[in-house]
Amino acid sequence: MPIAQDDVLNALKQCYDPEIPVNIVDLGLIYEIRFDDVPEGQQDVTVDMTLTAQGCPEHVNISAQVKSRVEQLPGVRNANVNVIWEPAWTPERLSPEAKKQLGIE
Repeated sequence: MPIAQDDVLNALKQCYDPEIPVNIVDLGLIYEIRFDDVPEGQQDVTVDMTLTAQGCPEHVNISAQVKSRVEQLPGVRNANVNVIWEPAWTPERLSPEAKKQLGIE
């Protein structure tokens, strides 16, 4: 059975920016998830994401975490991670849970 966007998002809730104690999904860093069917009932998954700042020194580590988490899902053959900067991340992308964790509002 193919995986769905919710499966990927749940897996990515285990990924964190080491400088912020909130997972990358609740931070609003995930922009898009795409699926491509490949032979033997597997899927390739592409994740478009951003970071809180272009100069983030952890971008390589965070991207590697995302790739690893997605590739651990059953039925995923390969995961590709694209770090994009448009639209730029803003604090408005924070989920209500993230705002509560960070003491905002």
